[in-house]
Amino acid sequence: RLRTALRSTASNPPTSTMAALDLEARHAAYQMEIRAAAVIIAEIIRLKGCGPILVRLAWHDAGTYDVKTKTGGPHAAMRFEPEASYAADAGLNIARDLLEPVHAALPGLSYADIWQLAAVVAIGVMGGPSIKYRYGRVDAAGPEECPPDGRLPDAHKGAPHLRDIFYRMGFNDQEIVALSGAHTIGRCHPDRSGFDGPWTSQPLKFDNAYFVDMVNKNWAAQNEQFESKDGTMMLPSDLALLSDSSFAKTVHAYASDEKLFFKDFAAAFKKLQELGCEKQLSDIELPP
Repeated sequence: RLRTALRSTASNPPTSTMAALDLEARHAAYQMEIRAAAVIIAEIIRLKGCGPILVRLAWHDAGTYDVKTKTGGPHAAMRFEPEASYAADAGLNIARDLLEPVHAALPGLSYADIWQLAAVVAIGVMGGPSIKYRYGRVDAAGPEECPPDGRLPDAHKGAPHLRDIFYRMGFNDQEIVALSGAHTIGRCHPDRSGFDGPWTSQPLKFDNAYFVDMVNKNWAAQNEQFESKDGTMMLPSDLALLSDSSFAKTVHAYASDEKLFFKDFAAAFKKLQELGCEKQLSDIELPP
């Protein structure tokens, strides 16, 4: 009788078992598409040299989170107005357009997952730390889910402003400095931010040069930014990290220890990518 019952259960599993199997199959299919997207994105980055702007897209999408109101965060609401036209997001239409073919090829993936995946892949391609990626973000359904303007850092301002912005998301001083280290890649464009120039001499290499340069170079005020003789630059919000004792301690630590910076950045960036949705995300192993 037991064997008969087992055979019957195997051929006609209960509804709960069928649902579990269906959920498992859907996760497996989604994971396969995530891995395929990672391969496509890596190739786009190598061909276009667009790693920094993909990191910026993910950062600006997630960095709108408010821990008190539980609004904003990585939901790809920037696909809609008014957020698509916020001044802080100027130029990010380029990043969104670069990733649109990925979504077109793999429409089962959410835009939010693709945008955050692109940053993780980009950081790896540029030599940065391995960041634990998890999937399961839900896309914003429409413009009503756009966060209010003004939630991202203003590069003209100093330490108190940085704390206001990052504490709102739930970060501490050490995490603020670690995430600021993303400026080790990329450059400013006058038609987007009003600032101009790269932070480091190798803007497509993810390392701790941002902190090394901040500590060791001479920075002269030039218009609204600070410049070094070698053509690199720093923003007022960058050098504010050196003028605050709590921030400066971590700046010097990262300038002297790249492994420490990589470890802390990976942890802080994972936290950033999961703001407001960490309980709904699932693990995945990405291709090397």
